[in-house]
Amino acid sequence: MLRTLSRSLALATACAIALASPGAQACTSFILRAADEGVVYGRTMEFGLPLQSQLTVIPRKLAISATGPDGTAGAGLQWTSKYGATGANALGLPVLVDGMNEAGLAGGLLYLPSLAEYQEVAPSEARNSIASFELLTYALTNFATVAEVKDALGKIKVSRAPQAVFKAAVPVHMTLHDATGASIVVEYIGGKLNIHDNPLGVLTNAPSFDWHIANLGNYLPLSAYDPKPLQVGSLTITPPSTGSGAPGLPGDMSAPARFVRAFLYSRAAPTLPTSTDAVGNAFHILNNFDIAPGIIRTEAGASTGGGVAGIETTEWSAVADTKTKRYYLRTYADSQSRMIDLTKADLDAKAIRYIPIDKPGVAQDLSR
Repeated sequence: MLRTLSRSLALATACAIALASPGAQACTSFILRAADEGVVYGRTMEFGLPLQSQLTVIPRKLAISATGPDGTAGAGLQWTSKYGATGANALGLPVLVDGMNEAGLAGGLLYLPSLAEYQEVAPSEARNSIASFELLTYALTNFATVAEVKDALGKIKVSRAPQAVFKAAVPVHMTLHDATGASIVVEYIGGKLNIHDNPLGVLTNAPSFDWHIANLGNYLPLSAYDPKPLQVGSLTITPPSTGSGAPGLPGDMSAPARFVRAFLYSRAAPTLPTSTDAVGNAFHILNNFDIAPGIIRTEAGASTGGGVAGIETTEWSAVADTKTKRYYLRTYADSQSRMIDLTKADLDAKAIRYIPIDKPGVAQDLSR
């Protein structure tokens, strides 16, 4: 099985080289909490060129072999999946870029250009290393909580293995949330592992997570409530309309702006009775981060755009309900949600299951 999976990875990577080039990412993620103690994680996926994502189900007891430090498929860490997991892959590869496992651990990889730098791995350490794009798959197939992930990551190395499409290591950081609501951000900067506790549950892209936290201090007056009237002598100055509590809320598409907005929206969201209720609310919040085609254009050679010219858009949005173990995904072409229920999926299958999501949406004709 290890050899078969390695051959599949090599073949899928070769196909991806012919079909795509690296592009920009402008992802936004957050969590919501429900009154039934359920935790819901939502994120968008943006990319400059088609990711060709598929819904992916990884079964338990699957032999997995990671990429070696030189990019050789199957030459890295080997393990057998402890937990079944589902989510979205990219470029047809047998890895998750976003997802959730049967224990309720959920999260995703988000682009971190110009900052992510992974660990040096000697040839003798190759079998204890994984590539950056395998980081989420490693976490979701092995661990149930963020505490377990924190304990384990220091025992392996994430190498500078190049990915064929990117022609270099894929620059990402990872957001993770478990069923209790505990959250962390995992970053490799300057060749060192950094794990940040994340009580906000929010993450976007570069700069690093600690920079985003410091930047929030510039927006402390933002509020979901309208400001109270100001009395100046005999003059009473009142807000001109509802929604006046957030003047100066950054509305551009940059990662710092999206981080601030995601913080405000998720913090202001009402606590709904159940996690199932919160799923719908999460999708409504995600609507605020949809990137319309053409408003972000990347230029060749720009590190923030992956080095190629392209038009970035929101390819898909996903929501994971860590209580019910249901993973939802909708695409740019079809706003109808697809859903995988991990309590019903065949997690004892012998191979990874791939489910196409590229069918266009069809409007219901109510003319007659």
